[in-house]
Amino acid sequence: MLSGVTPLILLAHGAGAPSTSDWMVGWRERLGSLGEVHAFDYPYMARGSKRPDPLPTLIRAHVDAIAAAQGGQARPLVLAGKSMGSRVGCHVAAEAEGIRPRALICFGYPLVGQNGKLRDAVLLALSTPILFVQGDRDPLCPLELLERTRAKMRAPNELFVVEGGDHSLLSTKTALKRTGQTQRDVDQAIVRTIAHFLSAHQASSPG
Repeated sequence: MLSGVTPLILLAHGAGAPSTSDWMVGWRERLGSLGEVHAFDYPYMARGSKRPDPLPTLIRAHVDAIAAAQGGQARPLVLAGKSMGSRVGCHVAAEAEGIRPRALICFGYPLVGQNGKLRDAVLLALSTPILFVQGDRDPLCPLELLERTRAKMRAPNELFVVEGGDHSLLSTKTALKRTGQTQRDVDQAIVRTIAHFLSAHQASSPG
């Protein structure tokens, strides 16, 4: 661990909304208690297009955003992302030369593509510790499929399940009533889980 250095958390958006979306702004603020958070837009989003760039372009943009956020300073790096952004972050960790994040935080990892294909190859190639934060109603990541994938992964990995949560980790009113929680309570529980995960993998600020 780099003693006395605040970790850099790069937060990548999902396929359908930019870094200025309410979801991204909210999570950028919450993660701000854990490190210095930078968000960015992939090229297609910056152009105002709804069609995501090809994966190699997304990876290059992600790598460029890391370099811009680091500004030449060496410090612990955490790659966090929503859906597509989390998947691209995994590709960066597994494939990009010279980039060694301390941890990966995946909010709503899209394990199943729109065509129904299982997208687990990059997860199986990872060695970087990874935390999955998943809603149990997320159709893009059925928990039974994720559990099978996790059992085959060589990277240290953990799972936080949002009861009644959708792809954006929003719980149903029924689930919140059953657990006696608010959505804010759920979000704060996620933040605490991330903090513990980062500390366990030496990716947090010194206490």
